[in-house]
Amino acid sequence: MREVDDSKAGFVRSRADFRPAYLDIWDSGELEQRVARGLQLMTPCRACPRVCGVDRLQDEIGACRAGRLAPVSSAFPHHGEENCLRGWKGSGTIFFSGCNLRCVFCQNSDISWGGQGQPLTATQIALLMLELQDRGCHNINFVTPEHVVPQLLEAVLEAVEQGLRLPLVYNTSGYDCAESLALLDGVIDIYMPDFKFWDAAVAKRLVMAEDYPERAREAIREMHRQVGDLVVDEDGVALRGLLIRHLVMPRGLAGTRQIMRYLAQEISRDTFVNLMAQYRPAALVLTRAGRYPEIDRAITVGEFVEAKQICFEEGIRRFSDP
Repeated sequence: MREVDDSKAGFVRSRADFRPAYLDIWDSGELEQRVARGLQLMTPCRACPRVCGVDRLQDEIGACRAGRLAPVSSAFPHHGEENCLRGWKGSGTIFFSGCNLRCVFCQNSDISWGGQGQPLTATQIALLMLELQDRGCHNINFVTPEHVVPQLLEAVLEAVEQGLRLPLVYNTSGYDCAESLALLDGVIDIYMPDFKFWDAAVAKRLVMAEDYPERAREAIREMHRQVGDLVVDEDGVALRGLLIRHLVMPRGLAGTRQIMRYLAQEISRDTFVNLMAQYRPAALVLTRAGRYPEIDRAITVGEFVEAKQICFEEGIRRFSDP
């Protein structure tokens, strides 16, 4: 897929001059205050748009299926992420279990719904970050963190105190709330949200969140305000900014044109987009045969080609490598 030459467009910065965002608010003492404010979001819980209201500080289980501790399913150098994240040493991914969405086509339902994963303390998660840094990863990549922002902040504070200096990636479904994102301002270097669906009725049926499109638009606008367009180092590895993932769906159900128009007109024409072709039926689409006929097949080559053309037509000009 065609890309803008980032070096000519001003999106390259020297890694030697890079300083992770969180160091400034750690130096000022603000990071410790963010941790305290984050814990307040857990009782009653309003850490995500579900606002389920349970007392997670007392280990009550929320709509996300997480309690006081953040459940982690795995942590390792990931070489399957976007080129600008994985580089040559991998992206240091920490996969959180549980989810505040219920995508009927979820390809990781054992992690999102099935309870796979171990609840870890902030100290344990901080040690995972430091281990990934020691293994040479280019960044720390929090996968599905929307429901554990308070615990994430606790862990970041401990890790920074022990020498963490890598960029932090917030790898999210896009179903985030304003209060949590405010706590992450000046903490996260790279935001990587999905923008799954434009239409509320489609979102209600397929991710069980009618307000998903509205929440995603609000979240992406705030993320861009915080970090701006994606900036990479001399080797093309991301340092700071916004990267959008968009999964092309059968029969155009994702609303690709409306989403790309929104990004180009309301966020930035230089928004970095990963247009993804890997949709396949999974989870409830398979186990409840016939219930979701509109998405009971993989996308066609023609559908993906059309989605790429839509991106160009709507003015998007920076793309992840295929």
